[in-house]
Amino acid sequence: MKKLLQINPVLRVSTSTGRIMQEIGELAMHHGWESYIAYSKGRDGLRECQSHRVPVGCKCDTLWHGVETRLFDRHGLASSAATRALTHQINEIRPDIIHIHNIHGYFLNYKILFDYLSRCGIPVIWTIHDCWLYTGHCYYYSYVGCNKWQTGCEHCPQKKEFPSSLFFDRSRKNYEDKKRAFTSMPKDKLIIVPVSKWIRGEMQKSFLNGYEYRVIHNGINTDVFNMRDTQNVRTKYKLGNKHVLLGVASIWSKEKGLDDFIKMAHALEEDEVIVLVGIKPEEMKKLPGNIVGIARTENINELAELYSAADAFINPTWQDNYPTVNMESISCGTPVVTYRTGGSIEAVTESTGYIVTQGDIKGLLDAARTIRKAGKLHYQQLCRKYALEHFNKEDRYTDYIRLYDELTERH
Repeated sequence: MKKLLQINPVLRVSTSTGRIMQEIGELAMHHGWESYIAYSKGRDGLRECQSHRVPVGCKCDTLWHGVETRLFDRHGLASSAATRALTHQINEIRPDIIHIHNIHGYFLNYKILFDYLSRCGIPVIWTIHDCWLYTGHCYYYSYVGCNKWQTGCEHCPQKKEFPSSLFFDRSRKNYEDKKRAFTSMPKDKLIIVPVSKWIRGEMQKSFLNGYEYRVIHNGINTDVFNMRDTQNVRTKYKLGNKHVLLGVASIWSKEKGLDDFIKMAHALEEDEVIVLVGIKPEEMKKLPGNIVGIARTENINELAELYSAADAFINPTWQDNYPTVNMESISCGTPVVTYRTGGSIEAVTESTGYIVTQGDIKGLLDAARTIRKAGKLHYQQLCRKYALEHFNKEDRYTDYIRLYDELTERH
């Protein structure tokens, strides 16, 4: 039986990467593979999972990794003993494929890991969920308009952004260390899988431009995210018959467009309301009266009802790869209005929404009102049809199974 080992800091399904990894493992088992998942024990404890669990490190490892990150800008360079222990476990498992999602997240030492991967002969697939692996520090750089990663990072403008370093700026050294570690992989043993065409284009300007790329978009559960009855959420949040402009984020920030929503609120008409999901208590106090703030919800059925209740889903993100929220909204029959940002535009067509220039708040509102004027019914079935054709998670995960089979046959 062929063996698959996936690697990611978190296992829990309330995170997008944890859920994707678990569901890929389950589908792989259905196709006759034996599935293993390596994850940070310090981040996620001992969680239930249908795949074989390979917990890495402990709480102390994670905490010390955080200290090295904050004090010395050494994210991904602590956890030496935990990483060596993982390589010993990989030797015992001897997987046919290693599938990396994220290796940042306070649990692995990438130098030790890639020294092992470059020599072990096991084919590696690396799904790219953000930009950290080819920059000297940051996860994204679009908001600050930084292109230093194309030639060599230094004097990082986002040193104090996640993963925050309080004192030192090692961005130049981090860049060189990552380049040396990641390009040590033989080119016939690594396939890079960006989840958007945008990040593929970016990476082809990076030090990883010589590797093979296959874009596989993320998928969602199109049965859960479907057109729902909206009376419950309209009553619960006192929305009445108002026209709803919805925004959803796991963490709100300037980069996610929170300030843009607050500015937009000043231009709303009496029968319009903004609903934002994922708002923290301290953020709730800053919202004007015509923005309804809702705490982050684990109730995906209610979230699907909120998507269904909206006239338009507004995504004023300034930096993003391939936002799951866009797919979820379209799958619920609600068109998306987004800035022309990264991979956020890749799920938006003439049938599923509108794209406006970054910072054009009036353009966002005008597009939402265009949708309202045409009527939600005009878009619902077009959006739903597009979602079923492009977002079904089983289809996207099957793309990975095909890639696994191709790689094992190749080697």
